[in-house]
Amino acid sequence: MTAIAFDDIDGINAEVSEDWGDWGNEVVVTQEMINGFADLTGDHQWIHVDVERCERESPFGGPIAHGFLTLSLMPSLIKIPIELTGQKNVVNFGSEGLQFRRPVPAGSTIHARSRLLGATKHKVGTLLSFESAIHVKDSAKPSLVYTSMILFQG
Repeated sequence: MTAIAFDDIDGINAEVSEDWGDWGNEVVVTQEMINGFADLTGDHQWIHVDVERCERESPFGGPIAHGFLTLSLMPSLIKIPIELTGQKNVVNFGSEGLQFRRPVPAGSTIHARSRLLGATKHKVGTLLSFESAIHVKDSAKPSLVYTSMILFQG
């Protein structure tokens, strides 16, 4: 991967591709993580935390991770699909879209990959957009698709 200056908008946009980048790190989503997330957020819906009821009644066959838990793991899962240099600060600017497409069962290993969508000049830096997809390992279809906007500042 070639390093590009964070303020080289044309250079960054020349790297835009429909192709997905490499898979990032893998994370096992344990029931303990799900329970901890439920405690932090107050979302104790039974499809996440009641293992016995899930095994009896859930259409998923067991507990599933909260969608926002899956999303919150994004920083540990992805590789930004471009290497930028020269920035002093990088901040999460927002999202252009989020879809929860498939459940993440407790005990699943997940990983993600991304693709660059583009860059625009912003009054305080460069706004980079990229799409990421989190998959349960060995699943061809993603559990979550997220379009991120990251602001790089010099």
